[in-house]
Amino acid sequence: MEAKHAVAALGALAHEYRLGIYRLLVEQGPAGLSAGAIGEAVGLAPSSLTFHLQNLHRCGLIVQRRESRSLIYSVDFNAMNDLVGYLTENCCEGSGGSCETVCKPTPASRSGKRKKVA
Repeated sequence: MEAKHAVAALGALAHEYRLGIYRLLVEQGPAGLSAGAIGEAVGLAPSSLTFHLQNLHRCGLIVQRRESRSLIYSVDFNAMNDLVGYLTENCCEGSGGSCETVCKPTPASRSGKRKKVA
């Protein structure tokens, strides 16, 4: 990953609502969520939600697909792994150790309801 792509991705995540949306989508895994479900979970009006989703989509952190009449958004896990890999590229190198930097989505356990992002 190039530094300019990392800066764009980190810039997109540097907002409370976008970070909340992204974390919500990470929890959902590859199945993702509809725009309506995301808006309801984070408490955003459709126009504001669209603005934030487009920002995350433009920098490549999320992908969208159409299912019938709904747009479904999900995390691009390859992009997330690239970003984490870029941030931890030389992790623990000075101490002779190494770090694991790959996130592999697993089936989510539903231990409770997600709190709304403020």
